[in-house]
Amino acid sequence: MRKLHVILLLLAFSAATLLAQTVAPAITAEELRTHVKYLASDELEGRGSGTEGNRKAAQYIAEEFRTYGLKPAGTNGSYFQEFEFVSSVKLGSHNKLALERSGKVVRSLTLDVDFRPFGFSANGKVNAPTVFAGYGIVANELQYDDYAGLDVKGKVVFALRYGPDGNDNHSPFYRFTSFRNKARYARGKGAAALIIVDVEKDEPLKLSFDQSHASSGIPCASMRATILEDVLTPLGHSLSGIRDSIKASRRPVAFELPYVTVSLETEIEKIMAKTANVLGYLEGIDPALKTEVVVIGAHFDHLGYGGEGSGSLVPHLHEIHNGADDNASGTAALLELAQQFAAAPSRARTVVFIAFSGEELGTLGSQQYVNNPFFPLERTVAMINMDMVGRLTDNALTVYGTGTSPEWISILKKYNTPSLSDTFALTFVPDGFGPSDHASFYGKDIPVLFFFTGTHNDYHKPSDDWDEINYEGEERIVRYIYNIANEIQSSTPKPKFTRAQTTAGMGGGDSGGFTVTLGVIPEYGENLQGMKIGGTRPGGPADKAGLKAGDIIIGLAGKKVLNIYDYMGILGELKQGQVVDVEILRDGRTMKIAATMQKR
Repeated sequence: MRKLHVILLLLAFSAATLLAQTVAPAITAEELRTHVKYLASDELEGRGSGTEGNRKAAQYIAEEFRTYGLKPAGTNGSYFQEFEFVSSVKLGSHNKLALERSGKVVRSLTLDVDFRPFGFSANGKVNAPTVFAGYGIVANELQYDDYAGLDVKGKVVFALRYGPDGNDNHSPFYRFTSFRNKARYARGKGAAALIIVDVEKDEPLKLSFDQSHASSGIPCASMRATILEDVLTPLGHSLSGIRDSIKASRRPVAFELPYVTVSLETEIEKIMAKTANVLGYLEGIDPALKTEVVVIGAHFDHLGYGGEGSGSLVPHLHEIHNGADDNASGTAALLELAQQFAAAPSRARTVVFIAFSGEELGTLGSQQYVNNPFFPLERTVAMINMDMVGRLTDNALTVYGTGTSPEWISILKKYNTPSLSDTFALTFVPDGFGPSDHASFYGKDIPVLFFFTGTHNDYHKPSDDWDEINYEGEERIVRYIYNIANEIQSSTPKPKFTRAQTTAGMGGGDSGGFTVTLGVIPEYGENLQGMKIGGTRPGGPADKAGLKAGDIIIGLAGKKVLNIYDYMGILGELKQGQVVDVEILRDGRTMKIAATMQKR
């Protein structure tokens, strides 16, 4: 009788798989269009995390899950897994700046008119003498150092915006000139604070924030250039003259400012917001396999109205970024797959469907899930991710993560045939890391697959609208993914995990824009001092040195690392073959590990 029961179960699974391969009635271009058209509508205002439009999108997805019969997998019996994040920053009530001589205030500056703190400024009070440090950069490889011979310990540094070639992103100085780098250089030299002026624009810089929201470690502010000009004139200097001299000679101009002290107080407040992943699941029925989990996911958040710091490629435009391809297309695919699996006669493994929020802020939603999973993470045998699957062109479909399990290539090829699904011009990328939510799962040693139809001219722009989607092409992709996911959830044994070959230019790592790499994947979202490692690339310097996921880098090459911007800035100064100390915090203990930098 037991043997007969097993045979009947196998027949049921085979019949279900065959039915799905040949019919798949629930996956249609019309339904995909309906989902995308709503999710990418102006009503949802770009689905920015923490916004009302994002909440409406989450409600829509949850209602679809409920209609299909998925069980809730969120908190407190709901479909929602809420989490907090820093949505923006604002000025606190304690921001002051005054110039003093001999202990007396000679000029009190007006907030938002004369000066304004940076969004990454540390909070604090400073009363200290001052120095002028040119552009405030250190570019040793270019034999240029604004701090050479200048004692800035405990002092307030004044510096110009940009670099010796101005705002020229083709200049060799350009990569040294970010505000974050200038703050790091000043802090590293022992400065008490940094004040930046723009010679070309006599006004304080806008208050903005970035994804890290991490403090620079010292108070930092911008100030009207004419105020500094009034300080320099009695000394025989002018800002335009200094600018022209540095540009012509490629030599720093830096000096102390006698008798001038600065009284500076900064207070930046982080504004917290809430968003939520949307989770539902279908329980497996095989007694031996139902405790194992296959996760299928796609992020549903986008950029809202865009703007500086949002990731928009037209940051000067305040317009709704509807994000039809990125990633209403992936969310629609997720809904179609959930509906199809729910309609199938049987499932062996449990299938969890997750619509992630916070992906555009640094894969915050998927990190939230892997750190707080509904089912124990060790029971998750695979993760399938869909991000931008709506612009199929020339039949080209890219699949990332193909090296994360030895089973993947054969399965992907098996269903790339007209008799079972459809045919695509497939490109296989072995790497399991990359700029989307699958990377969070790969960092936990889970095999992943990530489906992607490529970037386009509307990427991260307001023009990424619903009527630009290739719905017939997406229908074919979703049917293909369904057949692959169906085999993964029903086959035994579970997919084996392998560390994948590193792929240059994938993003999500530390190699972009640099000549060398340490081979680590940063993890975003946590409020901590340092840079947390989400994973290491196989064969990279970090992997060889013994660094691992969860380590927090607090120092690199003898320099302090307070945040990812410090880390990236220091990395850009290192050379191939250079052996450096990586100072880390692991399980509450500080240790140093030597690593040899590799060519990117």
